[in-house]
Amino acid sequence: MELFLQTVGSIYDETRVKILKFINKNGELCVCDIENSFEMIQSRISRHLKILKDGGFLKVERRGTWAYYSIRSPLDEFRLSVLKEIDLLDIEIPKLKKGCAL
Repeated sequence: MELFLQTVGSIYDETRVKILKFINKNGELCVCDIENSFEMIQSRISRHLKILKDGGFLKVERRGTWAYYSIRSPLDEFRLSVLKEIDLLDIEIPKLKKGCAL
């Protein structure tokens, strides 16, 4: 029950719903790309990403100093249906702005 509530709670925020839709649309992204695209400070984006990861939607892979986020796979039926519903929502997400300097 606790995991279910954590999952539901993770999407109880408009910004996190937009981030999920954004990552689902654009695929694996560096945290700096998400920061630049949403024009938010790193600490705030990181907090949202952690909540989504703890909710079971995202996975993170560290490569050097960068963290890359993507939709966890496989997803259970509940999370998969949530993602499908979010994809159908008529919400505006930002355009992808690459931000990492390599």
